[in-house]
Amino acid sequence: MKSRSSKAAKAREFNKKARDEIFMRDKGECIFCQMNYHMEGATWYSRELRSIMHYIPRSRNGLGIPENGAIGCQYHHDMLDNGNQGHREEMLEIFRDYLINHYKNWNEERLIYSRWR
Repeated sequence: MKSRSSKAAKAREFNKKARDEIFMRDKGECIFCQMNYHMEGATWYSRELRSIMHYIPRSRNGLGIPENGAIGCQYHHDMLDNGNQGHREEMLEIFRDYLINHYKNWNEERLIYSRWR
């Protein structure tokens, strides 16, 4: 029998199907680079390294589902995660709007892991 923590941890990770869906939806590009968001200081290398960002972070039980993720380059992913440049709130608003525009019934509450769901 698997423990609840391993089930929760697995639910917070993007599986291959979710990753593929996000990649196709975002056309393999960082959502912030697509809008030329605060590019000062971005290097070619930091823009070429891409990963999937969580809107609701794993640390807050954010699920690994397409409705909770988007592609981000290393530069913007660091900017979002660290918030050290004062852009975190604005980036989260942009991220949220991006997800709402792609999912008709997008709901923030459904992005959080619950063992009762």
